[in-house]
Amino acid sequence: MGMFDALSITASGMTAERVRMDVIAENLANADTTVGPNGKPYQRQDVVLQQASPSFGEVLGGVQVAGIVSDTTPPHMVYDPGNPEANKQGYVAMPNVNPVSEMVDLITSTRGYEADVTAMNAAKQMFTNTLQVLK
Repeated sequence: MGMFDALSITASGMTAERVRMDVIAENLANADTTVGPNGKPYQRQDVVLQQASPSFGEVLGGVQVAGIVSDTTPPHMVYDPGNPEANKQGYVAMPNVNPVSEMVDLITSTRGYEADVTAMNAAKQMFTNTLQVLK
């Protein structure tokens, strides 16, 4: 493991958590969007992470975003006969976004980002101390 690998690994984690936070924010912003560009209710998005492929001889390689996928759970139906999007029975198909779950995911992602920042600061401090010893 090289001297700057710790910084690279924590930076990859920070990037992944930032993407997760962006997707969660989009989910929260569209929690009440009953008609999207495709004419259907907004579908919740989720980030898929994978291990970044380490180079030969490395054990740790960080993390990377493999993709953003749609959650395939069906929309939930809410009785709202006054809504212009209501069907003949008075039900509106609402997005499959649960704001409480999204907020929990946001807190988890924020804590992961903070942990990466702490690890990066610890690595920087070790580098600084090493340089001080070498003077």
